[in-house]
Amino acid sequence: MNNILMGQLLALATAFCWAISSVSYEQAGKKIGSLNVNLIRLVMAYLFFTLYAIIFRGTPWPSGASAHNWIWLSLSGIVGFFLGDLFLFEAFVRIGARITMLIFALVPPITAMLGFFFLNEILSISDFIGMFITILGVALVILKRGDGTKKLELKHPLTGILFGLGGAMGQSAGLVLSKYGMQDCNPFLVSQIRAISALICFSLLITILRGWEKLSRSVLHLSAMKFISVGSFFGPFIGVSVSLYSIRYISTGVASTITSIVPVILIPPAIILFKEKVNTIEIIGAITAVIGVAILFMF
Repeated sequence: MNNILMGQLLALATAFCWAISSVSYEQAGKKIGSLNVNLIRLVMAYLFFTLYAIIFRGTPWPSGASAHNWIWLSLSGIVGFFLGDLFLFEAFVRIGARITMLIFALVPPITAMLGFFFLNEILSISDFIGMFITILGVALVILKRGDGTKKLELKHPLTGILFGLGGAMGQSAGLVLSKYGMQDCNPFLVSQIRAISALICFSLLITILRGWEKLSRSVLHLSAMKFISVGSFFGPFIGVSVSLYSIRYISTGVASTITSIVPVILIPPAIILFKEKVNTIEIIGAITAVIGVAILFMF
């Protein structure tokens, strides 16, 4: 198997991991709140990383990382795992995993724009076309024409959409910082460092909000803990690490294109398992957004 195909398969596996984890976190967040889910799942994920490190590296601590790795990966953890996921998980609760992950189809265009402004990367005509089509696809799902008027209105709560956009921006910035900070580090070690910095931030936030008592009650909620366990295994442990492996074999853009199919993957479970009413426009919008991402990075 050549490296390109390996990278593509890993990116595809990442997409399915995101789909499983997003649905799991949505269900858990509705039971115990998004902030509690965030901290508990990071603790679980860190335990997975530590167990992996002990088995395959002989040490529970991410030793061997340079100062450069620690600085930039910690910053990536703060931006991506803490701020990005803080918004993301609240969006799961407010507008659901399917709509939230559709908004996350904006991650590649946002990443491209960040590269344009901060890394002096050149954007072609096809890049702008791809961004426009992606935005159009998302707009088809979140906007509607008002009753009896020609004005456009939101189909979903504004706060949920804003949280989703905040999560997408955090994800984009975190990805750029991870790419810069990881160098030759093992992707599992990279994720472990990012998880440490995010854990510290979430612990400080819960302390400030005086939420430790509520968190202790949340741990006793067995149904929520089952969902968090599944989400933690497929999300920050397997999903994030596999995504970092994929960008070793293929470009970040191509990997982002493949993983952006999550909104399409989530449509069948939404209809079959959760009995959501998914109309034709929403399906067209999800597919359109994915096509836009493909154009952005494939041409």
